[in-house]
Amino acid sequence: MTLRVPKAEINPEVKEGLIEQFGVVPEPLEATWHNPDVALAAQEMGSRASAWNAADESLKSFVHMAVAAQVGCSWCLDINYFLAQNSNLDLTKASQVPRWRESDVFTPLERDVMEYAEAMTATPPTVSDELSARLLDRLGPAALVEITASIAFANFATRNNTALGVKTQGFSDACRIPLAARPVKSDATPTA
Repeated sequence: MTLRVPKAEINPEVKEGLIEQFGVVPEPLEATWHNPDVALAAQEMGSRASAWNAADESLKSFVHMAVAAQVGCSWCLDINYFLAQNSNLDLTKASQVPRWRESDVFTPLERDVMEYAEAMTATPPTVSDELSARLLDRLGPAALVEITASIAFANFATRNNTALGVKTQGFSDACRIPLAARPVKSDATPTA
């Protein structure tokens, strides 16, 4: 897949800061910069979401990656796995998020938040009262609201990137453990 819009010209100051931070200009920004208000609002929302602190960072990372795997956003899987390494999160677990149902490395709480992420991402959403109650009991209201908002933001980012044709930029190549591939259904079609 290639970008469905041409790469926009980003002002030099912004471009320089991004290259300093990531080594390259992130493709989502190159695609959305045609409308700087949209690009900056998305960037600001992402920054604000990463500053929330009621929920565990690993759980928020796992839910974003679970959404990305379900939607098929290779860029979000790539960057979030890279960010997990840079945040010293458990890379063995993070590497297994695309195949979390088959993996034995996750706790029951981690499995529930990834199930919640997939249920919120389904169209229409399939979140059950039972799953919500389990999460509320174990996380508390503030963390559950934060996890829910994190999943909603992940859906915004992954769907925006996928629709615009944004793909992986190889950030996760720097990780010491390879990112697991999403399982394939028995009829040879991906489960995403």
